[in-house]
Amino acid sequence: MKKYKRNQRVGALMKIFAERPNYVFSYNYFSEIFNAAKSTISEDVAIVRELVEELDYGKVETISGASGGAVFVPVMGVREKNDILNELCNLFSNKNRILPGGFIYFTDIFNNPGIVTNIARIIASEFTDKKPDCIVTVETKGIPVSILTGQKLNVPVAVIRRNNKVTEGATVSINYVSGSSNNIQTMSLSRRSLKENSRVLIVDDFMKGGGTCKGMADMMREFNAEVVGTAVVIETREPGKKLVDEYLSLLLLNNINEKDGIIDIQPNNKLLK
Repeated sequence: MKKYKRNQRVGALMKIFAERPNYVFSYNYFSEIFNAAKSTISEDVAIVRELVEELDYGKVETISGASGGAVFVPVMGVREKNDILNELCNLFSNKNRILPGGFIYFTDIFNNPGIVTNIARIIASEFTDKKPDCIVTVETKGIPVSILTGQKLNVPVAVIRRNNKVTEGATVSINYVSGSSNNIQTMSLSRRSLKENSRVLIVDDFMKGGGTCKGMADMMREFNAEVVGTAVVIETREPGKKLVDEYLSLLLLNNINEKDGIIDIQPNNKLLK
């Protein structure tokens, strides 16, 4: 079996860790791939750990013992977050996105893998230490962000539906009050989508009054699940009092001036401290 040089192993380790963040790889796994002793692999991982920290990519944690291994935990620096958030603001503030009635068109942004990957990287970085077991979102625009956030955190995603589907099997349905329109709406989640007593991270694309996020949190009680965090990509400045208290938004939408074609949106400064 072929032997690899150290620089080749280190390069391959970086690729493997980056593709499966928050996944624990055993030293035996690496030993078989590179045809090298575990002591050699341990030295390689130490090099990767030092490099990752120096470049501010996150951290590589090692697990001791006979079945020891290593896991890459991506954590973004303030500078990189600032660059991504400002780029998002530029995208969302384009006057051509204004729709009649003072709405913003952003479906194309949430369907762009490159953009959504960066959004997911920020969310995952902020909630890695919460150790969620699952991402929970509601259809439809929040699904791409949630899927990629789940990939970064190495956890599955449960999608709450607006309507029951036969293919979902037994479901739990609740009524909730929309925070923006005060209308009563219904959401449902398949019993098979989420294990009881899970630690869940709620992810959504947009928050105005917070009714949808509160509805998702209420749904989690039906599964005896613990909500460890709530993340939204965009929140509106008004109303100032949301129906949920603990949440993190990436961007703050201050105002839409349809007449002058101005969308006033800014990064959440809490992320840049």
